[in-house]
Amino acid sequence: MTTYTKAAGTPLTERQEARRRRILRATTRLAAQGGYDAVQMREVAEMSEVALGTLYRYFPSKVHLLVATMYDQLEQLGGQLRRKPNKGLPPRERVVDTLLRAFRGMQREPHLTEAMMRAMQFADRSVSAEVDGVGRITTQMILEAMHEDASTEPSAEELAVVRVITHTWHSSLISWLNGRASIAQVKLDIETVARLVPEPEDEADAGTS
Repeated sequence: MTTYTKAAGTPLTERQEARRRRILRATTRLAAQGGYDAVQMREVAEMSEVALGTLYRYFPSKVHLLVATMYDQLEQLGGQLRRKPNKGLPPRERVVDTLLRAFRGMQREPHLTEAMMRAMQFADRSVSAEVDGVGRITTQMILEAMHEDASTEPSAEELAVVRVITHTWHSSLISWLNGRASIAQVKLDIETVARLVPEPEDEADAGTS
């Protein structure tokens, strides 16, 4: 994936990308230690060894920075899922397995997850590009679970299903972080919403009706 600068829309050089990776690693470490409030732009700059002004050129605010961190975490998770695919399961079970694996990953770093989800909630229109990126990578992750063939073009109905699943997953994460939902409840919610995923026999029945 090519990374672009926010202002110019031009690809980052190798040196700029390395700097950006240091910034995201520093953000991840601070958030994992203390959550949203622990991520301070000056500390991120010092830990990543960049000038504060340079940090603001890459990420205009803490919210931009943490939403970008969430994209980075989901991208890493997607890579892990592709290396160990859940083949052999029907589509609904693959979606459940994928989202539960994602949830377990976030469960291991509750402070980091809290920071990223708070940033998503605080994001305004100025962060729309970063939020859209998180939405795209989450959609891709779910679609890859629905279709073992990643090149399959999703239908409008499938994209609608993915949006509902994504909303449920995010809501379940927030409820768990706030102590309003147990891990068992999160699992049940994911299993319930996954029933919207069409199975091959459903599509066959629709074609003959």
